[in-house]
Formats: sequence, C-alpha cells, structure tokens
Amino acid sequence: MKLFLDTADINEITDLNKTGMVDGITTNPSLIAKSGRNIIQTIEEICGIVSGPVSAEVTATDYDGMMREGARLAEIASNVTVKLPLTVDGLRACASLSEDNIMVNVTLCFSTAQALLAAKAGASFISPFVGRLDDIGADGMKLISEIAEIYANYDYSTEILVASVRGVQHVVDAALIGADVATIPPKIMSQMYKHPLTDKGLADFLSDWESTGQSIL
Repeated sequence: MKLFLDTADINEITDLNKTGMVDGITTNPSLIAKSGRNIIQTIEEICGIVSGPVSAEVTATDYDGMMREGARLAEIASNVTVKLPLTVDGLRACASLSEDNIMVNVTLCFSTAQALLAAKAGASFISPFVGRLDDIGADGMKLISEIAEIYANYDYSTEILVASVRGVQHVVDAALIGADVATIPPKIMSQMYKHPLTDKGLADFLSDWESTGQSIL
C-alpha cells in the first residue's frame, strides 16, 4: 500500500521524504491556510520535493470554476492531482479533466454509492473519510471494504485513498482490506516506526555490544 502525507508543511515533507516511505502528498484548503503560504507556490515547491502524486484542491463549487481552477493547478507540475469535491459539479468536472489526462482525486466521500459514481466519472483516486465516519458512530472501514469489493467486481482503475486517518490502526486495517493508499498526518507516519519492544531490544543489543569493547570501524 502506498503512503501519502496529509500536510502542506514543507519542512515536514522534506524531512519525511528522506525516509523513502513517502509516495505522495495530499493537501486541502485548510492545510494551505494553516501553512500561511500561497497555494501555487506551496504546491510547486512540494512537487519539486516529492515525485509522486500531489493533490491540490479547488475552491470553486461550480463546474466552470472548477474547470478553470483545475486547469491552473494542473499547470504547476505533471504530478499534480486536482482534488474535487464529491458533488454533481465535482463529478462532472472530474469526467472532463480525466478526459484531458489530468489526474483527479475526488474527496469528501462518505458512501459506497458516491464512490461508485466517482469511479464511473474516471477519478484517479477516491478519498473516503474513515475517521469522520467513525466520529459519528459509523464504520469507516466497512465503507473501505465495500468500495474495494465493488471496484474489484467491475475492474475500476480508481485507487482507494483512505483519508481522515486517526491512527496507526486505521492504516493497518486499510492495508488488510486492500486499499491502494492511505494519506496520513506526519505524526502518524512517525508513530508507525515505534514499538516499545523495538526500543528495549535495541537498548539491550547496544548494552551487550558495549560490554565487548569492540568497534566495527
């Protein structure tokens, strides 16, 4: 499964990209606002750091506006993925941009029916928000499982990009189901490395090695 970072923080992206584990980036208007930077400059800089897909979201809510903004964002770099909301106009814009070979990430998906429509519109990615569903007592991972089954039934090429990830277990569950991508906050990627038994084992190994008085170099 691919791992995307859900952030617009250049420093975080630069640091974690060095691990070789970052396959792409997702941003949204809230993350851009949090960065305090210009959206065009920010996306351009991110695309220069990460070679994988970089989602940049439109702010227009009508078809014509989405098409204009989508075209502008796609001009920034070849790895830009235009992010569109799962609305009637968003799906219409998705179909049009996809016909022009522009990658599209359809976001704010909360139902299997919505995901089916996004695939039929030619979306490159569908972004179901599992955490927000869990927050209201629904089962976010059940949605991922249902989408995966339908996409497999009809051989849709749309990739399932699990969003609104709340913790490491969401990533593991998504991988077990067979989701294509999980987009995660940087802190969750850091948490994925951690386990107390790993820390204890390493401390024991180093203590034993120090007692030998040896050096590899």
